[in-house]
Amino acid sequence: MANANVRVRFCPSPTGNPHVGLVRTALFNWAYARHTGGTMVFRIEDTDAARDSEESYRQLLDSLRWLGLDWDEGPEVGGPHAPYRQSERMDLYRDVAGKLLAAGHAYRCYCTALELEARRDAARAAGRPSGYDGTCRDLTEEQRAAFEADGRESIVRFRMPDEPITFTDLVRGELTFTPDNVPDFGIVRANGAPLYTLVNPVDDALMEITHVLRGEDLLSSTPRQIALYRALIELGLAKEIPAFGHLPYVMGEGNKKLSKRDPQSSLNLYRERGFLPGGLLNYLSLLGWSFSADQDVFTVPEMIERFDVADVNANPARFDLKKAESINGDHIRMLDVKAFTEACEPWLTAPHANWVPEAFDRAKWEAIAPHAQTRLTVLSDITANVDFLFLDAPVEDEASWAKAMKGDPAALLTTAREKLDAADWASAESLKEAVLAAGEAHGLKLGKAQAPVRVAVTGRTVGLPLFESLEILGRERTLARIDAALARLTA
Repeated sequence: MANANVRVRFCPSPTGNPHVGLVRTALFNWAYARHTGGTMVFRIEDTDAARDSEESYRQLLDSLRWLGLDWDEGPEVGGPHAPYRQSERMDLYRDVAGKLLAAGHAYRCYCTALELEARRDAARAAGRPSGYDGTCRDLTEEQRAAFEADGRESIVRFRMPDEPITFTDLVRGELTFTPDNVPDFGIVRANGAPLYTLVNPVDDALMEITHVLRGEDLLSSTPRQIALYRALIELGLAKEIPAFGHLPYVMGEGNKKLSKRDPQSSLNLYRERGFLPGGLLNYLSLLGWSFSADQDVFTVPEMIERFDVADVNANPARFDLKKAESINGDHIRMLDVKAFTEACEPWLTAPHANWVPEAFDRAKWEAIAPHAQTRLTVLSDITANVDFLFLDAPVEDEASWAKAMKGDPAALLTTAREKLDAADWASAESLKEAVLAAGEAHGLKLGKAQAPVRVAVTGRTVGLPLFESLEILGRERTLARIDAALARLTA
């Protein structure tokens, strides 16, 4: 569905670390822009100086670039509606607020915080809606002058219409909000600072955004934005009201919305664990959307070709870490071996690796990489899978040792050493036959026979294919480790 007129935006606040719910929103906007041939606008909502930080801003840019979610207009790219950081657009917001006041779409409210709270309490006690009751909506010039003479500060409120507001949500269908549920709301603080309720729709209007795809938690603010849009259109500041689509919640443990405080919500966690950008985006796209009834694994280009916001599901989506890892593992196996080898290398060097840099043997790594690629779900697991190649001795794992060294392991290892010493070390099959023969000599099948050998050589009961691992490790080091295990068993 090509539509170059589509303009979507992603407008996060630079607070804290990026989280997966935020990335899912960015992904759906980006995929829709790319699917339609439209424009992706990246805007930074940094008007909260107390919470926003330059570090978080840089992390946002870095995270989007790591994921490959590029933007057509925005910071460091520019565009016809620059600047794209709200902190640099304050004069514009003040000008719009002044025009809304002059046209009667907004008014000054002199109610104090104590007065507002007392009236809210009374409304709740009477079973009435507790939103702003319109006390200052129709003040006379004399009343305003009296308040100002008393030294009262004022905020600017937007005047909501007295009739219901109905719109068709791209995800949820037709929705109606009645006036008693959407009272007049503040758009400028007493100190003159514009509020999110003003700057967000103003920026959308001036940047000619056609589709607002955002989280379900913002649904209740939509009728206010639609009313403000109507006023901006009347003032000649907006061309049209955008289409709204509210994306489903991402749920965490206990049927609760995944929040920034949940450890599994941090994007950095998945990057550090070695998720591939394509694997993570594949999984996040399934949080509210599906590629097809029988396919969960697909590439980003395939998603772009298929994605339509009309297909987004309104029901909450549960974040399933095991499924995310499984899908990422599928993407790891989709890499060619060279790309996989290069992708793992950051985890094979300091500070991730538990061996000295000089011990890393690239030839051995490249030899074992194809076997490792079939086993991983995240790249960071590579260290534990191949450390036996680069350490002087295998990792000490008492649980694995106790599990594998049952019966008469010394006798089995002695026989296995003899058979392996005589084997053809250019053939993993020959090494398998050696261990199989050792097992048969002691009345054991291959699975039981290879367990003590695996732990003696690699330190673990599970890992990469054993005989290919022995072939790559080499005769001398393999036999030396079996000797060390025998010494431990007979000490």
